Amino acid sequence: MRDTILRFEASVNEAVVGQQAVVRQMLIALLADGHVLLESLPGLAKTRTVKAIATRLAATMSRIQFTPDLLPSDITGAETLLQSGEQRTISFQPGPLFGNLILADEINRAPAKVQSALLEAMEERQISVAGKTHRMADLFLVMATQNPIEQEGTYPLPEAQMDRFLLKVLIDYPAPASEVDMLRLLRRETATDSVPPAVLAQDVIFAVRENIHHIQVAPAIDDYIVALVNATRHAAALDPELGRWIEIGASPRASIGLDRASRVQAWLAERSFVTPDDVRAIAHPVLRHRLILSYDANAENIGADAVIDRLIEKVAVPA
Repeated sequence: MRDTILRFEASVNEAVVGQQAVVRQMLIALLADGHVLLESLPGLAKTRTVKAIATRLAATMSRIQFTPDLLPSDITGAETLLQSGEQRTISFQPGPLFGNLILADEINRAPAKVQSALLEAMEERQISVAGKTHRMADLFLVMATQNPIEQEGTYPLPEAQMDRFLLKVLIDYPAPASEVDMLRLLRRETATDSVPPAVLAQDVIFAVRENIHHIQVAPAIDDYIVALVNATRHAAALDPELGRWIEIGASPRASIGLDRASRVQAWLAERSFVTPDDVRAIAHPVLRHRLILSYDANAENIGADAVIDRLIEKVAVPA
């Protein structure tokens, strides 16, 4: 199954040139059954990456374009009165949220009520409409995109919703050589009839998740995960600089996220146990959106990744 997953990853990398780290992190989110938030400036292939994954899965993809005038019923669906002759019935018409992969495009443009509706689906894997509960599919993953909040027409997501994302993945500009490859790839796509990519069955994803569940995590690794997260809450006791930079630390969901993602990292590396390197490799996307930085950090242009770098440096690695 690992070879099948790696072929799937390689196929996605063929469609999204020069973003191997981004594709790997999104694969980790898929295998860990966690939602992912993609952030970058416009035009850096956020939507293309999600589409490349969706077209290579035997799954339904729903794209929701978030706008300021969006209503909760636009994404969840609503109960509709249907009439056949003299017979009238009320039936629930599912919205686009009832898919397998949900591309929430420019999620930070939506109003608060829509965010609340999405929050229930992300956390509870269900939607409540008119007093009735509707379950989501077994394979349900929200892959949201957003432009940085400094861009006009956007505003920050609620902290509670940010915490529901397993990973926050940042996409940077591609290297010049990768950008040249991108131009050639797009020309080939428009000039010829491309062969449809191989499709990965959902059963494979579920089987891999079951294998990952059995990856061994030593007590020392549990202690290391908790020590990293706890250090964000009591940063001043660990390091004065960290104490100045972190205003509010990460919640216990960060510990859960580090555990789940590091087990996937170990499985992809063909190991049956988690190492400290696995935890450190996934710490940035798991923690960066869960830290609220202080005024001092923002004034000094200290970002979340720099804070996490120092955190990893200061927290002792288990023997």
